[in-house]
Order: sequence, then structure tokens, then C-alpha cells
Amino acid sequence: MPISQVQNKLPKLRRYRVVLIDESHNLRNREGKRYRAITEYITANESKCILLSATPYNKNYIDLSAQQRLFVPEDQNLGLRPEALINELGGSSVGELEFIRKHQCSVRSLAAFEKSEHPDDWRELMKRYMVRRTRSFIKDNYVHTDETGRKYLEFSDKRRSYFPQRIPRSLKFPLEDSNTDFYSRLYSELVVEVINQLNLPRYGLGNYVIAKHKQLPTDTEQRFINSLFRGGRRLMGFSRTNLFKRLESSGVAFIQSIERHILRNFIYLYALEQGLDIPIGTQEAELLDTSNNDEDADSVAAALFDTETEEDSTVSLQVEREVTPFSNEEEKVSKTEKVFRQRAESIFQEYTTRYQRRFKWLRSTLFDIKKLKRDLLEDAKALINVLQQCGEWNSQKDEKLAALIKLLTITHPKDKVLIFTQFADTVRYLADNLQSSHIINVAGVTGQSQDPTVITGRFSPVSNGKREQISSSNELRVLIATDVLSEGHNLQDCAIIVNWDLPWAIIRLIQRAGRVDRIGQNADQILCYSFLPAEGVERIINLRGRLRKRLQENAEVVGTDEAFFEDDDARVILDLYNEKSGVLDGEEDTEVDLTSEAFQIWKKATDGNPGLKKTIEEMQNVVYSTRAHTPQPVQPDGVLLYMKTTEGNDSLIYVDRDGNSVTQSQLAVLRVAACEESTPAIPRDKQHHELVKKGAELIAEEEKNAGGQLGRPSGARFRTYERLKSYVQQMKGTLFVSEELLKAIDEIYRYPLRQSAIDTLNRQLRSGINNQQLAELVVALRMDDRLCIVTEELEKREPEIICSLGLFEE
Repeated sequence: MPISQVQNKLPKLRRYRVVLIDESHNLRNREGKRYRAITEYITANESKCILLSATPYNKNYIDLSAQQRLFVPEDQNLGLRPEALINELGGSSVGELEFIRKHQCSVRSLAAFEKSEHPDDWRELMKRYMVRRTRSFIKDNYVHTDETGRKYLEFSDKRRSYFPQRIPRSLKFPLEDSNTDFYSRLYSELVVEVINQLNLPRYGLGNYVIAKHKQLPTDTEQRFINSLFRGGRRLMGFSRTNLFKRLESSGVAFIQSIERHILRNFIYLYALEQGLDIPIGTQEAELLDTSNNDEDADSVAAALFDTETEEDSTVSLQVEREVTPFSNEEEKVSKTEKVFRQRAESIFQEYTTRYQRRFKWLRSTLFDIKKLKRDLLEDAKALINVLQQCGEWNSQKDEKLAALIKLLTITHPKDKVLIFTQFADTVRYLADNLQSSHIINVAGVTGQSQDPTVITGRFSPVSNGKREQISSSNELRVLIATDVLSEGHNLQDCAIIVNWDLPWAIIRLIQRAGRVDRIGQNADQILCYSFLPAEGVERIINLRGRLRKRLQENAEVVGTDEAFFEDDDARVILDLYNEKSGVLDGEEDTEVDLTSEAFQIWKKATDGNPGLKKTIEEMQNVVYSTRAHTPQPVQPDGVLLYMKTTEGNDSLIYVDRDGNSVTQSQLAVLRVAACEESTPAIPRDKQHHELVKKGAELIAEEEKNAGGQLGRPSGARFRTYERLKSYVQQMKGTLFVSEELLKAIDEIYRYPLRQSAIDTLNRQLRSGINNQQLAELVVALRMDDRLCIVTEELEKREPEIICSLGLFEE
């Protein structure tokens, strides 16, 4: 569901405000515009909750940290530490001391976790802050099975939602070694080597800036020059990879990209030859954000300087349309250097007049003109040669297009079909040609579409609640889209997907399937077609392999939002070609939050033995047992302890024979404790109770260090108590220290704050309230019975040892 729809459906929350971040708006880093904007929103609105979409595209730990920092200061005591990193540094106490010496930060802080690259540490941290229900978890714990053996979810109105099977299908098209076959010419060694050998000077302009200038750069020019160095090799690698991706997508997309690249080079050459300023487009990391950028990375639109107004966005599209080369038949026939130069000159005039403000402008004399001209011209001539070798694109001879038309008219003549491609140029090419082939009710969606939700409503009216609004004549049967629709849209009226081209990040195939494999999908099977060469997939695999090698040789690092080269890339492509079942299901994902994991353990145990539930619930506290254990360096003999603290927190700890903490990772303790119900118990070790006592002391000490009875030092309760205690000492003997204030301070120490009091105090503490005002506020809250939760039960609460498990050799 699109974010806008989610926001409209959210209830009006009294205590919490909500921030939503779409899949396409990942928090890249703490310097990014999105991060700053979201942080400002959260601070201004006192948000307490963040809803993140289902599919994390990256698995970069710094992204997780950036999301946590929206709510958690880097030095706040989290009550847990990166156990795997601590063990790597020497174990519990030694490792902690070594960590502090090395990193000079609290070992139980978010900053500490940022020093760890161990997945288990991040799993442990995220399980404390994230509620996660995976597909496999739902299927294991919440489904019913019908009489045919199919699993389904049942809603409150008795409707059923089944789990369809994803079936891979390959669509073959010829790729012969023939001079008459366009695809063969595209995939030839000549084309591959030309792209590999490109200098790409426009993406590495920083390499051409001269150190000494006759006229020093102005402050503005110097800022622009500095920005040229930020992208560096990454932008060059991105541009090279983009050309290969468009080559795989379609001949039309590739040719258009080549033409634009040549034209842009000659625009620069014209400026250099005339001694004019060079128009500089964006050279920073924004260009690498491909999550929703399906236009040509070398198109004018992509190279223009970003602004934030709707008017400027329209101008950007106008520029792209107006500068697209070869708009008439004469130019299409003669793609020569002369034609490109003439076109470039006229476009440069438009840049300096109508669209002057859309660029950053730098004097030509700031660059090594001779070297820059040489590399620009060398690339342009090489690419012109590619265009001349490939010849004109003829859609009537496009075997791949013919296979798609056959699929839509013969194999699935009436079914809804969703076609995915990576590039907007390909969307337009397919939409135009399908319509000219008399296939009706066809539409395309790209990143430049004004409102994709309107189109998806026409294509999938039932799942989007538009059935009554969309007439049969206005309903779409075929929807062609870039990956702008691969996330956040309901398209489950359809059960057939076509991958016109293969994404370089294979996870996108799974995301695409997820657009139709959603609640409300009634089909038993989802057919996922992928286009692959008829004689095999070696060319695609070899092409990607050569590019990987080339980028490594050039030290070019590609990708922010995409993992262009996955280790299993070749295997997945072969599996698609061979229509291997399960290839589009993704890896079995069992990682859920701790509460869900504990529930899963409990449910499986009690489902298998219903009597076990009653037995466990009737057990007294301090129950214990021991099972045989083979000691290992990371799992020594010892005791596992489950304890509820004075603050009501559930805590687990694993202590060894010497009473040292092995780990306090709840995930690690749960996994060490796992055993079959039939596992026999062995006699209790004589140290068992002593180690339980030691574990309880360690947990109590841990909670004390994390803030003790008053909670964490950064919390409202701790800060309010400490400030008022200091205030009373300063004002002792004056009228400001009233009996009501002393009682309020005493209650804050003995009882937890009400949630409304926490919200109020946090807000006032952030606003800079002074001690006297804080004292008056606390007294007023107490008099209105809005300060603390006062109960005799809380006053008498003691730590409880729930159970323990000994792990010892027989």
C-alpha cells in the first residue's frame, strides 16, 4: 500500500505520532537530506514510533544505525552490548575493557554497536526495537490447512487468504551469431570492449582540474570544483554499468543512451573549443540512487542540477524531450560526427539562455583543456562506431518483442499481465509497439509518471478498492512498469509477471513477485516469466563477469541502492533459465523479533503436546533442571538463568563455572537452551545453585549500571529525580522546598512514572525548563494524580528467579 494511503488509514493517535519511510527512501547516512528532514520532523512533533516498510533493500548496518539514531542518542545506555564483538576482543570482562580502551565509548551504547560488523550483534539490537513477522513465521504459526492441503489465513469475517506458489517460466528469444541479427551485434565483443575502454571524462571531471590557475577560482567555483571529486570512480563505474544494463534491457534503450552520451560529449567539446563555460550537472551520490531513477543516467534530465519545485521538474522533462537527438528521419540515417556537432551547438545555445539556471557553470580554463578534449572526442568516436556497426533498430525484426506479443495474444490472451523492465525508455518502446500491434488496454508507468497510483487502480481495481469506480472500458489488462512499482503497490488482481530484463540486483525479481503475491491474491499459482536467450544464458553471465572484472581493474566501486554483483548471480540466472522451482521464493527468512521468537518456541512445543501447556503454567518459580552438554570454547559448562528484575524486565544470562558471564544475549541464550522434549535430565551439579545466585547478582548489577531503580540516566524519571534532588539541597531551609515537593520526589524514586508524565517531562526537559519550574510542574502532576503509578504491589516487588538450566558434562 502506498505511504499516502497508509497515512490516511492511520487512527488519530493521542500519545504517539508516526513517521513513515517508504522503501525508496532509505536513510543513507546522517549527513543526508532525508535523514535531516526526518529527524527535524520527529523532534518537532515528539514522535515515538516509526513504521518502516517490509523489504530492507540494503543490509548495511550503518543504515540500521541511522534509523535507530532517530530515537536513540548514540551514548544512551541500551542495557545490552555487542556480545559477538566483545567475545572477539577477549571475552566478557577482558573484551569489554579492550573495547573501551580501543573505542573510547560506552560498551552498551548505539555507538558501540556501530563498531561491530557481526550480524548476531545487530540481530540482537534490532530484535529489541523491531516487531517483525516474516512470511515463513506466519505460515508456521498462524495458518490453517484446508482439505486439499493448501495453507491459508482466516480473517475475522471468515474470508480465506491462500499462499500461492510462484512458478518460474523462461521466455526464449533467438540470439544467433549472425551479422543480420541485431541482438548478436549488440552482444558482440566489439561493443563490450568499447564500453570497457571508455574514458568517461564527464563523470570524472575532478581528474581534469588543473592545480594552478592564472585566475584563481571564485568561492562559488571552488565549491563546485570540490563537488567534482566526491563521485570519482563510483560515478564512472556507475555510468559504465548503466550502459551494460541498458544493453541487456533493449536495443532501443541502449541506442538512445549511446546517442545521448555522444551528444553530451560534443556539448562539452563545443564549450571547450569556443572557450565558454562548461555546464555541470550533478556529480554527487544522488546520481547513484537507482531505487526510483529509471530514466537514462546520461540523459539531460539526470544531469541537471536538482531543485525542489514542481515547475523546475517540468522544465527538466522539457529539456530532455527537446535535446533528444535525431528527431527526424534524415538525422537518423546519418549518425555522424558532423551531425552530432551541429546538434550539440544548438542545444548549448538553449542551455545558456532558456535553461541557464538549471546548471552549475565552470570556466573552461579551470580544466586541462587538451586532455579533456582528447578523452571526450575519443569516447564519442568510439560510440559513433558502435552505432554504425549496429545499424538501425527495426521493431518489426525484434524477436524478443515478437515473443512478448505471442505471450499476450496466444498464451494469455485475456489474462492480466504485469511487465517489469528497468528503464523508462523500454517502457515507452514496449507500450508503443504493443498498442500498434492492436493489443488494447495497455499502459506504462515510470518514475516520471505523475501519479502511478491512478494507473495501478485501473490495472488492479479490486485490491485497491476501486472496483466500483473503474469501468470495464477503462480497466487495464497489460501494465508495463519500471521498478517504481516493485515496492509499495497492490497489484494482486494479476497473477502473471513478465521480467523483460533481468535486474542486476536479483532481489528485485523477488520484490516484483511480491507485488502480486499479497493478501487478496486468489490464484493458486503466480507465473513469473523471464526473457532469456534461446540458446543459453552464457552470454549474459559472461558479460556480467567481464564487467565485474573490468570495474575491479579500474578500482571502480558501484552501487548505493543496488548490489550489482551478487555472488549467486550466475546460479540464479541459470535456475531461471531452467525454470527451477523455488528460485523466486527468496531465502527462507526466519529472523523475527524476540517476542515472536519466544512465542514460536512456545507454540510449537504446546501444539505438539497440549498437556505441556498446563504443566508449565503450574510450575513454581525457581524450578531448575540439568542436561548433558559438551563444553566448547564459546559454550562452556555453566548455567542458563531466566530472571524477572525489580523493574519487571525479563532477563536471560549464561554464566560459566567460574561465575563469569558468557553472554547476556537473549537470542544466544535461547539457542543454547534449545533441546528436544525427550532429552533426558541428568543430576544437578553441586555448583548449580551457586551459579544461579551469581547470575542473579550479575543481572541486578547490570540493571543498576543501566540506571537502577530510576531507569536509564537519559530517561525522564532519572533526570527529573536527580535535578530535583540537587534543587532541594540548594534551596534547603527556604519556602521553595515544600512538603508536597518532597513527597513527589519520594514517589518518583519509589514508583514508575505514568506515560503521560513521561511525555510531559521529556517535552519540558528538552525545552530547557529550569529547576524551580520543574519542581512546580512535578507537584502539580502529583496533585492531579498524574505523576506516578503508586501501588503496594510495586512497592513490595522483589526480583524473581523463574527457572534455570544447567549445562554440564555427564
